[in-house]
Amino acid sequence: MLEEPGPELLSEEVTTGTTIIAVEFDDGVVLGSDSRVSAGKAVVNRVMNKLSPLHDKIYCALSGSAADAQTIAEIVNYQLDVHSVEIGDDPLVRSAANLVKNISYKYKEELMAHLIVAGWDKRKGGQVFATLNGLLTRQPFAVGGSGSSYVYGFVDAEYRKGMSKEEAQQFVVNTLSLAMNRDGSSGGVAYIVTIDEHNAEEKVILGNDLPTFFDQ
Repeated sequence: MLEEPGPELLSEEVTTGTTIIAVEFDDGVVLGSDSRVSAGKAVVNRVMNKLSPLHDKIYCALSGSAADAQTIAEIVNYQLDVHSVEIGDDPLVRSAANLVKNISYKYKEELMAHLIVAGWDKRKGGQVFATLNGLLTRQPFAVGGSGSSYVYGFVDAEYRKGMSKEEAQQFVVNTLSLAMNRDGSSGGVAYIVTIDEHNAEEKVILGNDLPTFFDQ
């Protein structure tokens, strides 16, 4: 006798999607993300802020499993607070990126998360680090999430070294808008964080206020 097939959905991997980006400019960094959280074909949260503070002038952009990414961010936030007290100064951006890298590598079989770490410190100014399963590399800009595959050509063509703060902000907004238009797992509003020597400025851009392109 043939066994009755069980529900296929129970054995299928649930896909997730997002778009995150960070870019260096002359005096700091700009991070950006969309706000849609999806599980397969279902949108489970329309307005999640995927830019999580790790310290006063260090943020990370989250992609992958929302629970895994948020857990890593909370652990690193705590460890950086302790580290800051121990050294009596603000932590370095590379220190934050190393903590993310170490956790991601140690639990690479259990966690599904990719974090971009960016911020400003007095030693090297604005910095962007990509971390993935033990990888740590500094880049002038980094993109991640399911929407990134739609905009790699755009960011490669449009990025310029030595951009001003306003130019970097527009670069991030344009990239997010294009990704959110093409990628069904990205959408909602755009969250932007600009970090420099003075502060970290957070901003939300509603979907209706995002720039439009010829096919929109």
